[in-house]
Amino acid sequence: MFSKQTVLIGLAILLAGIYVYFFTDWINRPRIQIIAKTRPIQPRGPTAKVYPVSFLLDGNYRLNSVKVVLLSAYETNRLTSPLWCLIASTNAPSIEGFLYGQRIAGMRPWINNAEPRQLEPNTVYRLFVEAGRARGQIDFQTSGLIEPNP
Repeated sequence: MFSKQTVLIGLAILLAGIYVYFFTDWINRPRIQIIAKTRPIQPRGPTAKVYPVSFLLDGNYRLNSVKVVLLSAYETNRLTSPLWCLIASTNAPSIEGFLYGQRIAGMRPWINNAEPRQLEPNTVYRLFVEAGRARGQIDFQTSGLIEPNP
């Protein structure tokens, strides 16, 4: 039947395959972990409706693309128009975080001269980021401006 040596070689190959699948990025695409935070600081522009939203990545990444879409529209149509979309135009430096609508060095708008659209208060959005093979996404909710008491 099977010799002891053949069984041991088969077992070693099986264990190596399990190790590669679960503990390396050779098969699985690396995931970028993202933290989204609303910053209670004075927003730029007199027409701003929400506090700025910052995104912190779990490391330094050379981003290839950044895209924000309205979550409700994305769930019904995966090809929905993004509110903010940047793509790499040159060799972008590694970054660890950014603000919504911020100009990121080495990146340009997907559509020439397109400005990021304003976020609406109390609305859920989804951010997609890509850096080489690594990808990440996060859902975040905006909060409206708090009016100061006179």
